[in-house]
Amino acid sequence: MQREPWGLLKSLLTLTLIFLCLWAAQWQYQRGVDRHARNSVIEKRITLPAIPLRELALAPASGEWRMVTTSGTFDRQQQILLRNRYSEGVYGFEVLTLFTSTDKKTFWVDRGWVKAGKDATKAPIVIAPPSQTVSITGRLRLDSSLPRGSFFALPSSGTALVAQLNAQSRLQTQGFYLDLLSGSEETLTPVVGASLPELSDGPHMAYALQWIFFAGLILYGRLLIRRTR
Repeated sequence: MQREPWGLLKSLLTLTLIFLCLWAAQWQYQRGVDRHARNSVIEKRITLPAIPLRELALAPASGEWRMVTTSGTFDRQQQILLRNRYSEGVYGFEVLTLFTSTDKKTFWVDRGWVKAGKDATKAPIVIAPPSQTVSITGRLRLDSSLPRGSFFALPSSGTALVAQLNAQSRLQTQGFYLDLLSGSEETLTPVVGASLPELSDGPHMAYALQWIFFAGLILYGRLLIRRTR
């Protein structure tokens, strides 16, 4: 009779562990489903022909990753360098420059990667954008998907980086930015452009099966203990 409470406790512990394993399996499975759906959207949209940015400006989320075209001017005085960006193993920065379109929309344009200077005191060589009105083609991105990192000579936080910079410099920009692909001036085409994310579904489905396997092991172990009593 004294063993019964211990047996009940072991059963409850077993059920709890099985529940946690199945919950983890469901979580990993849903992550895999969401990632696959995201990758499918990206793969579809990057193959679509370019359209004018004004057609998506009011609902950028519906066209993220699409190629868009617009015209306007770069603001050479409003430029930031995003730290900790690598190209083929070489350390550098991504260059973001403020852009105002001819229809008065102001947003950031990622002009690609540049190699860092020889040391922390040497600024990288950044080609200045044209001062005149230009036409550009870029990939539409949401503010929330701006690469995480810290600004050169500016602090960073977990918030959306464009929004943070706007707050510091009192700028009001759109909730999207562009990865520059090409422009009407030859110097606008990035030597190393912003890269696409890895379009892989990742290991989530394998992890889900792994957690189900663990749940099975726990159940088998509990049954084995009961048989050996």
